Amino acid sequence: MTLHMESAIDEQSGGILINLEHLPFATDSGIGARAAIGLLVLETDQTIEDEFRAIWPRDGVALYAARLHNDVMITPETLMAMKAEIPPAAKLLPFMTDFKVVAFACTSGALVIGEDKVAELIHSVKPGVKVTDPVTAARAAISSMGVKRVALLTPYLKEINERLRNSLIERGLNIPVMGSFNEADDDIVARMTPESIRDAIVKLGSLPDCDGVFVSCTSLRVAKIAEEAEALIGKPVTSSNHALAWHMLRLAGIEDEIPGFGRLFRTPLKG
Repeated sequence: MTLHMESAIDEQSGGILINLEHLPFATDSGIGARAAIGLLVLETDQTIEDEFRAIWPRDGVALYAARLHNDVMITPETLMAMKAEIPPAAKLLPFMTDFKVVAFACTSGALVIGEDKVAELIHSVKPGVKVTDPVTAARAAISSMGVKRVALLTPYLKEINERLRNSLIERGLNIPVMGSFNEADDDIVARMTPESIRDAIVKLGSLPDCDGVFVSCTSLRVAKIAEEAEALIGKPVTSSNHALAWHMLRLAGIEDEIPGFGRLFRTPLKG
């Protein structure tokens, strides 16, 4: 390769003295050498990216996020309204990247819109990619860890709680224990302390009627306390973000055991 050099002699005027062009370079597979994964994040979500940064493998697994418009108040109507926002958000993911997995990061939204419909909408932009969401991921996580009776913890209002529990039961989960913070404002949910969430997990998970705990909502900060909570109750604990990160990695063929985040991240994907 020819190296071109231009010299400027006017040092007083601040001109370039030496300008090297067409410098040699090499390329590699980029940051996604093992896998590239896409994530559609709600506009109001303040939690999921922080939790994913903590969990994510350090080498070779690229994570690309795009934001999706949503209302700060969580109601069945505002959740359904997100359906129209999924394809535009998916289009914001880098078009030149070969994604192995794309995920829609809203638990209650996936239930109201429907997991199959979410996948259909993402496939309209990214055909052939594997798709998941917190509901699909939670079901896979609960099954893979062998949990039969689930304690469900949510931040939602009663109407959404009832729909959520019924929808999860329809999808094969047994939920004999449930608890909620009953808060509709996603901004407040995002600022609930991990200690408060841990205490609620322990209160529900300590009951003899359950084998494990699932914490619903991508705004709740659970990933960094999951292992501590498991030690306190002696049962598996997972959450929307925690299960989603695990499921995305496993679907992408990343089987790494990641220490510090509880039993799930030492568990392979069943089936």
